[in-house]
Amino acid sequence: MRTTDFDFALPPELIAQHPAPERSASRLLHLAADGPHDRRVRELPQLLRRGDLLVFNDTRVIKARLLGRKDSGGRVELLIERLIDDQRALAQLGASRLPAPGRRVVLDDGAGELRVEGRQDAFFELRLLRGGPWLALLERAGRLPLPPYIRHAPDAADDARYQTVFARTPGAVAAPTAGLHFDPALLAALDQAGIDRATLTLHVGAGTFQPVRVRQVEDHRMHAERYRIGPELVARIARARDHGGRVVAVGTTSVRALESAATAEGGIDAGEAETRIFITPGYRFRVVDALLTNFHLPQSTLMMLVCAFGGQQRLMDAYRHAVAQRYRFFSYGDAMLIEPPGAVES
Repeated sequence: MRTTDFDFALPPELIAQHPAPERSASRLLHLAADGPHDRRVRELPQLLRRGDLLVFNDTRVIKARLLGRKDSGGRVELLIERLIDDQRALAQLGASRLPAPGRRVVLDDGAGELRVEGRQDAFFELRLLRGGPWLALLERAGRLPLPPYIRHAPDAADDARYQTVFARTPGAVAAPTAGLHFDPALLAALDQAGIDRATLTLHVGAGTFQPVRVRQVEDHRMHAERYRIGPELVARIARARDHGGRVVAVGTTSVRALESAATAEGGIDAGEAETRIFITPGYRFRVVDALLTNFHLPQSTLMMLVCAFGGQQRLMDAYRHAVAQRYRFFSYGDAMLIEPPGAVES
């Protein structure tokens, strides 16, 4: 497969710069067996089935962007990729000249000081020397890491809306954006409709925005992300299966975690692990039966994942429909409910 097979024309004005006034008021493209239907996210209780299980990612976005100066005097920008422990982290660094191992960085306003320990691929390993631990430092001095296609500086509104209402476990540097559409009223309506829900944790890394730079898809090396699946989710999936319900992943991050933990029999193993799973057309899904997701970047790994789930030509046609109907794209944009080709309607 070629990377260009997953390209589409997107007018820049369709890239959402701000969220919808209400979370569940976003538009929803329902890609059903009989084609695309234009809906609203708040209609989900009518589109799903009693006994279905929604699986959410409960990761919480950290304020992962920091500014400072190298001990040599040059400016440096840090984007935390992953917290290793209270004192160590992996980060992307931006500077006119990147610091060598052993060099120090003093953060703006004296918020903290760190030392560059070494490199792991594209990331630098950093150790805090003062101002820690990391989570407290980031909450005090960091800025929300909005995606590169959102052009305004983060403000108080972004602090609230670039976070799901069920975010619990801090560690992500990008939001699991399909979950941004859910508010308490919609969750209550889903409960009333007999639709179950459960959570897992996958800390989304900045690698989710990295472009695929190779010509052939199979040459791409996937970024790593850490996930945790608890025994309660394993039990909920088994119960849904026993009662004829579907596993509906909320977001591609939930898909990545579920399919990474899948067993040959279609169940999942509880535990914590790192995944580099790269899902492309031809992949056989073992756990996920339906997918709620936002609209993704052209030629991205996430575009390849949704094409694998819904059928490549079918998804490319649906994206063209979304562009024609002026749906809003990417993190603050609208959503899509994908049922696989040949899915039986309720």
